[in-house]
Amino acid sequence: MGIVFIFLLAIGLSFDTFAVSISSGLSLSKISFINACKIAFSLAFFQSLMPLVGWFIGSQVKDYMMAFDHWIAFGLLLLLGLKMIYESLEARRKGEEKKFNPLNIYVLLGMSLATSIDALAVGLSFALLGIHILVALFIIGAVTFIISMTGILVGKKTSGRFGKQMEIIGGLILIGIGIKILIQHLYF
Repeated sequence: MGIVFIFLLAIGLSFDTFAVSISSGLSLSKISFINACKIAFSLAFFQSLMPLVGWFIGSQVKDYMMAFDHWIAFGLLLLLGLKMIYESLEARRKGEEKKFNPLNIYVLLGMSLATSIDALAVGLSFALLGIHILVALFIIGAVTFIISMTGILVGKKTSGRFGKQMEIIGGLILIGIGIKILIQHLYF
């Protein structure tokens, strides 16, 4: 398994972080470059950390983890999405401009963890395939960072066109990602 394989794998792992990044850009339409980097770095860090954790765990607990990892990801994304939608609707009801804040440390960690759980399973397979872990972690982190920054930019540019309803759409995107992960693991 070469670098091209790892690069393609990194792109595949980054689809969820791309969608979460779009939601972040939608919520923070005036996000600064530094804050966008904070979100992208957190997503990339966890996306790189989880294969390392999986690699260390190896095949000893692979079957046990695969039995419930999708439920953890689904639950975290569902809660984040519902919170985002609730806060948007509550702010509208009160006439406020309160927004879901992906820069909140708990929200950011939740998003980062939820989108990187699949990478844990990838790390388990890395241990079995004998893939050079440091090269894989660097490629996965770099690709995730670039894709996350792109997603934040897309969300930021789209937010101004569609206004306040974009936060609800962002919450629905997070819930959709969670449902996709759940269906993917339960039926495929």
